[in-house]
Amino acid sequence: MTDSSDEAKQIEKLYEFGERLNEAKDKSQNVKDYEGVIDATKTSLKAKQLAAQLIPRFFKFFPNLSSRALNAHFDLIEEEDLAVRVQAIRGLPLFCKDTKEYISKIVDILGQLLTADEIVERDAVHKALMSVLRQDVKESLTALFKHIWNVEEPSQDDTIRDKVLCFIRDKVFPLKAELLRPQEEMERHITDLIKKSLGDVTGAEFRMFMDFLKSLSIFGEKAPTERLKELIGIIEGQADLDAQFDVSACLLNVGLESSLYDA
Repeated sequence: MTDSSDEAKQIEKLYEFGERLNEAKDKSQNVKDYEGVIDATKTSLKAKQLAAQLIPRFFKFFPNLSSRALNAHFDLIEEEDLAVRVQAIRGLPLFCKDTKEYISKIVDILGQLLTADEIVERDAVHKALMSVLRQDVKESLTALFKHIWNVEEPSQDDTIRDKVLCFIRDKVFPLKAELLRPQEEMERHITDLIKKSLGDVTGAEFRMFMDFLKSLSIFGEKAPTERLKELIGIIEGQADLDAQFDVSACLLNVGLESSLYDA
């Protein structure tokens, strides 16, 4: 248990580290200050909250400390204290703002955190995910969809998978016009991700994906015949996986039955 005087000293020291890092023209020379920020993740709760702001803010200047900084920050995400966890989650998008190679890892962690029980924590996860998606939608979507098709431990992973599916349905699909840019390239990319996800889906999940695909411009009214055949092929492929699957009913549900014969 940290007493108030020790905590005050820790906070004061952290502010000093932060001020020196802020003011330094060549921040990469202030290694000791950044190491001090990282070390603060092992001190008091308030110091941990402040460290959760400072670690990602100056992360890009210290590539040699990247593993140490990330591990310290990830430890904060697992803290018992809610305020520390939320602050640490809010900082995650900053890690990949200027260091794109960490996008996949950050999205993977945020996908796991969608199972959070606390509303304020879950809200922070949603906002962080949307922030990373806007930084690099292609890389982020790829990492997010891996939670749908890579299920190794059914009890825990199924819960994550369900939460990721809900996030994609409720947060990503409605913003397709904003997020899927350049349009044709990204619509093609998300189509490929969805097709890869169809190996193990419920009927409701399949209909959700099909409704979304039909809403894309690449499968719209002016789409070439081969695109329409691609959609029909997806439906017929699902029938091959599920003996109880009714192809005609599904084609009718997504408005493709008459087109099957025209194509």
